[in-house]
Amino acid sequence: MLPSSRPEPDLEPADAEGACRLRAMDLLARREHSRLELERKLGARGFEPGVIAQVLDNLMRDRLLDEDRFVESFIRARARKGQGPMRIRGELVQRGVDDSSVSAGLANAPRDWAALAAEVRTKRFGASAPADFGERARQAKFLQYRGFDGDQIRAALDMAADSD
Repeated sequence: MLPSSRPEPDLEPADAEGACRLRAMDLLARREHSRLELERKLGARGFEPGVIAQVLDNLMRDRLLDEDRFVESFIRARARKGQGPMRIRGELVQRGVDDSSVSAGLANAPRDWAALAAEVRTKRFGASAPADFGERARQAKFLQYRGFDGDQIRAALDMAADSD
């Protein structure tokens, strides 16, 4: 059964909480969510803010909704797509995750970000090093857009130059 985008019908308070919890569990069964994402999605389905807050508090207490688990899952998924830590940080902040959780998640990520930047660069531009300054700048701009910082970009470009 696919979730409906139309508001839930008017329900008694106890029924509303049960329906809200069921909808939240349906969403969590598909993937991890941040609290803010669930608040937005449940609000769009017509649940009252007080009911949403109570349900999400209960889900967090039961460890069915866990921000740290969401952060870990999100970082892993985005890194697999070749995104760097700066872009991942921005997306997590947009999803309502506090900065300290984001910093901890990125610090604990089992990733060599410079190696990932080099891998992304090689996949996009090939194994050979940039031929001139203009090409180096173009590749650096691409890696910056993907969310890598200056040190990671320099390391990726230097790895390409060292391999030639």
